[in-house]
Amino acid sequence: MDVLIHLFVGLHIIGIAALLGGFFTQMKAMGRGEARFVPAMLHGALTMLVTGAILVGLNQADDHHVNNIKIGLKLALLIVILGLVYVKRDDEKIDKRLFGLVGLLTTANIFIAVLWT
Repeated sequence: MDVLIHLFVGLHIIGIAALLGGFFTQMKAMGRGEARFVPAMLHGALTMLVTGAILVGLNQADDHHVNNIKIGLKLALLIVILGLVYVKRDDEKIDKRLFGLVGLLTTANIFIAVLWT
């Protein structure tokens, strides 16, 4: 079971890398007011959602303690991120503040995962 959990942790990290990497590739365009949500951001957020749900299930099945408040907060942030990216995915230009919010929420999600023990 540990191998399976580690596999999905790796996939979860790939998802966050795609989401944050997509954000970073658009930072210069954000400065000019021309940023857009790239497909990698949507796919990364969806990957995080699916692998995160699987990780919770696998950890509970393996009788590991799962902090439901932490997971609920991370899920809420991810749903906001996913909603924004999904709704605005076809727009040619995204408002700087909205685009920056996605980057901020993504970073917050990472720090919650790493620092909340």
